[in-house]
Parts: sequence; C-alpha cells; structure tokens
Amino acid sequence: MKTLMDVQELQDRMISGAQTILLDVRWALGDPRGHEHYREAHIPGAVYVDLETQLCAPGGPGLGRHPLPDADALQESARRWGIDDGDTVVAYDDSGNLAAARLWWLLRNAGFPSVRLLDGGLAAWRAAGLDTEGGEERHCVGTVHLTTGHMPAVSISDLVQPSTVDVVLDARAGERFRGEHEPIDPRAGHIPGAVSAPTSENLLPDGRFRSRDELRRRFRALGADRGRVAVYCGSGITAAHEIAALDVAGIEASLFPGSWSQWSTTDGLPVAVGA
Repeated sequence: MKTLMDVQELQDRMISGAQTILLDVRWALGDPRGHEHYREAHIPGAVYVDLETQLCAPGGPGLGRHPLPDADALQESARRWGIDDGDTVVAYDDSGNLAAARLWWLLRNAGFPSVRLLDGGLAAWRAAGLDTEGGEERHCVGTVHLTTGHMPAVSISDLVQPSTVDVVLDARAGERFRGEHEPIDPRAGHIPGAVSAPTSENLLPDGRFRSRDELRRRFRALGADRGRVAVYCGSGITAAHEIAALDVAGIEASLFPGSWSQWSTTDGLPVAVGA
C-alpha cells in the first residue's frame, strides 16, 4: 500500500475521472481558523475535515488531549465525507501533512487501505501552478464500512514494560523533548528512554517527504530499524506523521495515541529531561 501521492498523479486521476475523495485537513496547533482557510482556497472538489471534532474523541483526565474517535463515529464522519468502499482517498493540509497524517492513520487503522497523503499538500498543488477554489464542497453520503484495530498501537502499560517496545521515538520538537519549553502540557520532559526524533526532520524545505533512502538513513541512525518501534508526540497527532514517514522507509511502528498529554497527566509515571 503506497503512502504518498504526488501532484501529477492526483491531477491525472482527476482528469481521468477515477473515483477519488479529496479531504482537506487544515489544522495547526494554535490556529483555530482551519475551516476559514479552507473556505478561502482549497483543491477543487476537496471536502473539509475538522480534526478536533471528527478525528478525535473529547479529551479528559487520563485520556490525553486528542483521544482516538470510536469506530462508529469515524464511520459516520467518513460517510459524510462521501467515502464508499473501494474509493481512493487523498488527504492533505497546508503544513506538510502534519495534520492530514492523522486521517491517513485512522483510515488505515479502520481497515480502509486505499488512503494516500498528497506529498507536499496544498503548497505543492499551488507550486505546480494549479487552480484552487473557495467556498464549501459536499458529496453525497457514502456507504463505507469501517472497523478498527488494523494498525499497531501501544498504551501506557505497554510502555512501562521494557519487554513490549524496543525503541520509543518522541516526534515533538527537540526543546520540548529536553524539557526546555513546554507550552501546553503540565510537565516538561519526555518518557524515560525515548529518543528525540522531531517530525519536522521527515520533510524537505518545501513540505514534501524526504526520499525513502533518506528516511531509512534517518531512522537507522535513531535505532528504529531494529526491534519494535513506538511513536508519540504531544497528543497523538503529529506522531501519525512520523509513522507515515516510517512507512515510507519500510519500517512498521506503533502509535501511542495518548502521547505526552496522557503520560504527563498520569500520576506516578516518571519524566526525564535533557538530551
């Protein structure tokens, strides 16, 4: 199953009329105006996906900020986006797919294999000189059937047992990993034994993913080519991007959905600081 689709392939599919559901997952931490940005300009035919309400369950004590939605809720949303069984879904955003990768992971986890990330997202579409449109796009309600449990995931109990996971990657920025700056969660630092692996380093300056060989070298240097790998971030959003990058590199990895927002608010769990 391919992870990425480039702009040329997407354009060819659109011209040929191949059944493609385009989903715009415009979201960034600290910017609540994703839907507004979508209405101003998006790839023609793309449907807006609200990450906070459609790709997450409500947060709460001991759950983290962005818990995974349950299977029924995700299926209901997917049908509203117009997805039928057998469609190809292409997700994108305007931040190097840091948000869209959450949708990619959720649909893969729900047993929907034909979902791809538009490499470079909206920026790549614009760089190719292609038109955007404004307003709101809606499709007829789809009939897709989704389940759950098709992608590996780990919990806190898995991470506190050394025999369960061999390598834990922290996808947050280095200063958050080291505990120098924590803008959101109550404790600064990282899960003891984790390795700093900022998601931003998966990308080229233009927002496209690095090549398979580059990513393989990166993750090999982090020790992620040996044993069982788990990934976390602040709340489980950008960790999915790291898993997509690992997938491009040919490495399977498990998501820790609660991530640091769950670990740091759970009593009795240790916290490490520094490099």
